Amino acid sequence: MSRIAFLMTVTVIGFLGVAGAADAAQGFAVPRPPAVLSPDLSAPWLRQTEPGGRLHQGRVQRTRLNPGPPRMDPKFLPTTVRYSGSETPGTIVIDTNRRFLYLVLGGGLAKRYGVGVGRPGFEWAGIHTITAKAEWPSWTPPEEMRQRDPHLPTSMKGGPDNPLGARALYLGDTLYRIHGSNQPWTIGHAVSSGCIRMRNEDVIDLYDRVGVGTEVVVM
Repeated sequence: MSRIAFLMTVTVIGFLGVAGAADAAQGFAVPRPPAVLSPDLSAPWLRQTEPGGRLHQGRVQRTRLNPGPPRMDPKFLPTTVRYSGSETPGTIVIDTNRRFLYLVLGGGLAKRYGVGVGRPGFEWAGIHTITAKAEWPSWTPPEEMRQRDPHLPTSMKGGPDNPLGARALYLGDTLYRIHGSNQPWTIGHAVSSGCIRMRNEDVIDLYDRVGVGTEVVVM
């Protein structure tokens, strides 16, 4: 290369460098290399060439929404229904097969609530009376229950996290209760160890309507 050609080349390169610096100083962005999608569009990858010519891969993050606990079937919400049974007003009748508790009102009517009942092997039936009532009751799992599930506590104070919920109605001299629940989505299912569980707001309503001595028919 001649001396004149060499000097012209250096001059052009210098001019381009100065022009690039001027563009940067005036806020002109240097174009980034184009994004290149994987030929397999179903693959969760995005490939983009970097200024040095290397290939960069980054996994696309996918966020899974938490669906939360299942909802209770609306048919188990409390309502007033026609009732043709022979029980006297104030009696509680529990239909464990249909998962309903009826508080007989008289005049051919009853207040109906959805309930959860004993799971297979823990079903029972009979007639008892309410012998005690408690608000935000404590819970002491019986020994046989703790043998089935060693992780259970020996006792638990009453409160929102207590499985007995907001209220409890104790039945005769049995271990069974009608009580609230901190798992309302289980209403309408056979899930307990024999107790009758209700939504907290429903058991509070029932608690205020009945007293000690109320007859409870479980069938």
